[in-house]
Amino acid sequence: MSIYRELLGEDFQRLHPKLQQRYTFPEGKPFLGSGTMTRIENGGFWLKPFLAFATRWKFLFPEEGVDVPFTIKNTSRMLPGGETEIYWERTFYFKRKARHFNAFMTMDAERGVVKDYLGEPSLFYSDLKFEVTSDGRMRIRSGSQRVIIGKFESTVPRLLEGVVTVEEGYDDAREVYTIHVDIRNRLAGRLMSYQGEFTEQTL
Repeated sequence: MSIYRELLGEDFQRLHPKLQQRYTFPEGKPFLGSGTMTRIENGGFWLKPFLAFATRWKFLFPEEGVDVPFTIKNTSRMLPGGETEIYWERTFYFKRKARHFNAFMTMDAERGVVKDYLGEPSLFYSDLKFEVTSDGRMRIRSGSQRVIIGKFESTVPRLLEGVVTVEEGYDDAREVYTIHVDIRNRLAGRLMSYQGEFTEQTL
């Protein structure tokens, strides 16, 4: 049972069947997808230095664009302590370079959240809350966050948090997965957003 299925319980059955298949993640069988981001946008120019700095950790990036090819790979693996981890690899292929946005997710069953370690090595941590919409899409919202510097972790003040909303669906008519990600700050506004579509690829 995947961490997402376990976390959502009976609500998992309300997901679109293709999303149920996508979020099962059997160990040893990665999910591979490829598609196009119709639009990628960042915030103000003053954010560019931070976004460029974050690329060292495969976390966020300063580039923007339309019709940007991308791939996604999700791999389920067992950690030494017996905990299941889902490794997320997202690659965006701009004209001059490829950018990455990677993450490591595990579950906190007691608190009912997914623990999301962003970047590689991880630079930020965020609680994630998963829910199923009335029309069978997956909706993800961020919770409390921490910045990670080596072994040191510090809570991010609420006003400085990145407020993340993700919605993933499936378009039956076009037979594609749809994705919309929005990352904002309560003071600065949009930090990054992207939306697009992808299809599953087989090995």
